[in-house]
Amino acid sequence: MLGFDTSDDAAVYRISDDTAAVLTLDFFTPVVDDPYEYGAIAAANALSDVYAMGGKPLTALNILAFPCSLGTEVVSRVLQGGADKVAEAGAFVVGGHSIDDDEPKYGLSVFGMVKIDDLIRNKGAEPGDRLYYTKRIGTGILGSAFRAGYENDESMRPAIETMMELNRGPAEAMAGLTVHAATDVTGFGLAGHLHEMLDASGVSAVLNWEDIPLFDGVMQYSHDYCRPGRSFQIVDWAQDFVRKGTLSREEFDDRMGVLCDPQTSGGLLIALPPDQASAYEAAFERIMGRSVPCIGEVIEGPAGMIFMR
Repeated sequence: MLGFDTSDDAAVYRISDDTAAVLTLDFFTPVVDDPYEYGAIAAANALSDVYAMGGKPLTALNILAFPCSLGTEVVSRVLQGGADKVAEAGAFVVGGHSIDDDEPKYGLSVFGMVKIDDLIRNKGAEPGDRLYYTKRIGTGILGSAFRAGYENDESMRPAIETMMELNRGPAEAMAGLTVHAATDVTGFGLAGHLHEMLDASGVSAVLNWEDIPLFDGVMQYSHDYCRPGRSFQIVDWAQDFVRKGTLSREEFDDRMGVLCDPQTSGGLLIALPPDQASAYEAAFERIMGRSVPCIGEVIEGPAGMIFMR
């Protein structure tokens, strides 16, 4: 039913008249020092693609590439972190594959299911839709600040906890509502993944900058160019579809550093009609114990364009 055509989060394969399989795969190198937390973050990140499609994860296969020199204790902690997160999702780790590799890598291949009527794509956003984002932005920038010595283990806890958080709750809050489009925000940053949604839907959007949830210190780090190297490539790409409006060049550059910050295990970006907004906000707060910000609105305009205010 769904492959590469609109950069959706997962492949979808119809297996009956009303049910489809959701299939995805994701892995990456360590983003934190603790092996258990690394495993949990990588697993949460992989599971997120199924949640973004409105599906339920059922099984997962480990993907592991580690140098044998690190020993089995480190590897077992990585796998335990992943297994615990899969169990939290109500799914099962059913195997996997490992190789000896100089650079550590870990992730999951995830199999899930979705009722075809409940399938959510990143295509379908309509003018007037409200845009919601379910986590804070800035994990890439904070990771750069940590490696540069500006952040420590304690100050990084909010970002680490956020990266380990499943998108299960935000996805469950969508149940029973009319959701026009959704995606999870990861390696292309908020700007990149929003652009993909808008481009596939043939619409534009306005972002309310003051409503975008950021981690503490992220704007200053962006201003100081304490950013991941990847973010500069994303900024160059995004110049074609993000409009600065009346912002000064410096203000625009600072904001672009944030909007194009690659996220690890980011939140869900959701487009839903205005008459569904209060219901989603109430369901999200009931499940997650916090509010969810509306960060913008879908408007008529050139496909894929983002305007800031």
